[in-house]
Amino acid sequence: MSYIGYTGRTPDCLSANGPGYQQLPFLWPGFVSRDETIGFHAESDNRMSAPTDESDRLPKGDPHDPFAAARRQMVEVQLPRHGIVDERVIGAMAVVPREEFVPASLAESAYVDSSLPIGCEQTISQPCVTALMCELARLAGDERVLEVGAGSGYGAAVLSHLAADVYAIERIGQLAERARRRLQRLGISNATVVLGDGTRGLPASAPFDAILVTAGADAVPTALVDQLAPGGRLIIPVGPRPRDLTMYRFTNERGQLRVEEFGSFAFVPLVSDDGPGL
Repeated sequence: MSYIGYTGRTPDCLSANGPGYQQLPFLWPGFVSRDETIGFHAESDNRMSAPTDESDRLPKGDPHDPFAAARRQMVEVQLPRHGIVDERVIGAMAVVPREEFVPASLAESAYVDSSLPIGCEQTISQPCVTALMCELARLAGDERVLEVGAGSGYGAAVLSHLAADVYAIERIGQLAERARRRLQRLGISNATVVLGDGTRGLPASAPFDAILVTAGADAVPTALVDQLAPGGRLIIPVGPRPRDLTMYRFTNERGQLRVEEFGSFAFVPLVSDDGPGL
């Protein structure tokens, strides 16, 4: 079977379940990194056109909210600058209080165009990357979604406004518990945080219409591919080094995988209890 990777042409559809799928050529020794995403360049995706006047479509927010201005600047200036055009994604980002998902000492920096540390050597992605991954998932509102790497819970909170049911897996117990408390405090009832190894997916709740992986993988976990619903999308950064990753979207089309690339990234590594490189 052919390997999945950039060939300089439109990627072919590849078997989702054929023998040797797990032998994708993205393996490298284990590593440790505290850096996450540093930026991206998104290729054309035939996505939704930008609204004529986005400011008129966004919620005005609480005038007494000290973060309201920063949040509006993020959705009106920062996200469009990075090519984010999906109105539903922008709307979700406009109503989720990102300051609630970072340490109190970093609350004033919650809306800067950068990733931030959240403890346990993990980070919260920069806003534009969260938005891009949600946009690539192409959510209409009735889907079941899996997020691998719940982290602070911010991604799950955004996804809760875009899909019907959200499951977020986090392997670090302390982060998982914090994420649960934040979602509960904000009254988000359609997002569930699960403690576990995200590379194994969540078979009991599968299949998923979209799976978003918020850490860099050395190979595409077979379990995640197997848990895609027909037409399901897997959004995952894959590559040989933490600062040399490519964002992929794999779409399950009648048992074949359509492969698309969306630029270069850097993420913290995706850790598996089964060891690096699946």
